[in-house]
Amino acid sequence: MRKKLSRKNSPIKLAAAIGVILTIIWILLKLFDFCGKIFYPIKYKEYVELYSAKYGMDKYFIYSVIKTESNFNEKAESNVGARGLMQIMNDAFDWIKYRMSDSRDISYDDMFKAEYNIEYGTYMLKLLTDEYGDYETALAAYHAGRTTVNNWLSDEKYSSDGKTLKKIPSKTTAHYVEKVMKAYKSYTNIYNKE
Repeated sequence: MRKKLSRKNSPIKLAAAIGVILTIIWILLKLFDFCGKIFYPIKYKEYVELYSAKYGMDKYFIYSVIKTESNFNEKAESNVGARGLMQIMNDAFDWIKYRMSDSRDISYDDMFKAEYNIEYGTYMLKLLTDEYGDYETALAAYHAGRTTVNNWLSDEKYSSDGKTLKKIPSKTTAHYVEKVMKAYKSYTNIYNKE
């Protein structure tokens, strides 16, 4: 008689065990998403979404650049003078302002303002992505400069087709590109589920 009872209870115990396991998995996934959102936050959403849509850029790519460049510190300034969320240099500011035909009374000091910095940085990334055709090469140019990247592209050691880099010779630029692309993958994985 005991064997019959234990056999009857076996499916119930199995179902309960599966339920507990599924609940634990669900909790772990929610915890992973929660932690991911702490490490890869969405900040300055209004401006990122506005300018990424305006210039046809993936908003998660823009968040990734901001995360890597300044960790969302609007007042960030590098030791070489790059400013704001997307770390715009003075000569890059002038180039972007010219390319945008921006007649507004915006100066380089305004790169400490989130809206202008995100607008200018997103526009620059759009120009570079259009020019080079992929995010990695555009990021290399954003970090090391167009002239440097164009020199790398013309060297067969670094580019077999003159359009994409098979190897980035600068360790700091290679690390930067890798870091942004890792952040981009994380942002996409975390927020594309919503």
